Amino acid sequence: MPEPILLSWSGGKDSAFALHTLRSSPDFEPAGLLTTITEDYDRISVHGVRRELLERQAESIGLPLHEVLIPKDCPNEIYEERLAAALGAIKDQGIHHVAFGDLYLEDIRAYREKQMAALGLEPVFPVWGRDTTELAHELIHLGFQAVLVCVDTDILDPVFAGRAFDEDLLRDLPPDVDLCGENGEFHTFVHAGPIFRKPVAIKLGRVEGRGRFWFRDVEADWAAKDEGDARAPLGSRLAARFAGLGLTEDVPELRGEQAQRSKRDASG
Repeated sequence: MPEPILLSWSGGKDSAFALHTLRSSPDFEPAGLLTTITEDYDRISVHGVRRELLERQAESIGLPLHEVLIPKDCPNEIYEERLAAALGAIKDQGIHHVAFGDLYLEDIRAYREKQMAALGLEPVFPVWGRDTTELAHELIHLGFQAVLVCVDTDILDPVFAGRAFDEDLLRDLPPDVDLCGENGEFHTFVHAGPIFRKPVAIKLGRVEGRGRFWFRDVEADWAAKDEGDARAPLGSRLAARFAGLGLTEDVPELRGEQAQRSKRDASG
C-alpha cells in the first residue's frame, strides 16, 4: 500500500515535476503540499509569488496546502522552529515521509536529511540525479507551463524576468547556466501542466529589482478565469457558485525579500 507523503512545494517547476513523479510511484501517495510564506509580504519565500496564486495552484492540484509562516529577513533558527512545528502536526496525522525537488546539490540534500532525521521523518528525493538538460526539455514536452519570476542578475540579464519556460528560453540561456536553474540562477512559477485539473490563469505584472535579484510579479487573471467558468458546463458552474456560498463541503503584493538560494528554499 502506498505511503502518504508530503511534498515541499515552492510553486516552481522542480517541485511540480517531483509531484508528477510521485503520482506515478507505486510506493507513495502525495497527501499534501508544504510551502514557506513570508508573512510580511504574503508571498512565497524566495520566489516572491503571491499567496493567492499558491492557493489556486493547490486547489487545482487537489491537495491540501500546509503553510509555514516566517518573518522577513528570517533567522534560520526561527525558520527551523516554525518548520518543526508544522511538520510535527503533519506527523501526528500519520505522514512520515517528506519529498523534496532537489536535483544535485549535495549540501542541500545533506541539510534536509539532517533536518528530517531530527524530526523523525524520512526525506525522499524523487527527481534526484536527473540530468537537468534532459529534465528541462521533458518538462516542456509533458506540457508544463511556467514563467520566470525571479532571476539572479549576477548571472542572467534582467530581461529574463517574466520569460516563459519554453524551448526558446532554453536556447537563449547562457551556456554556463543550468537549464533548470538549480544553482539559483532563476526561479519559476508553474501555472499549467499534467498535475493540474485546470490551468491557473495568470497575467504578468511589474518588474522590480531588489539588489542583484529581479522579480516579475505575477497576478491572478480573473477575467480569464471568469471566461473559462462561463464556458464550463452548467452543472459545474452551479457547483462552483454554491461552493463560493459555502453550501458544499468538498471544495477543495511585489515586495519580496532579497532571495538567495539557501538551504531552506524549496526547489524550482
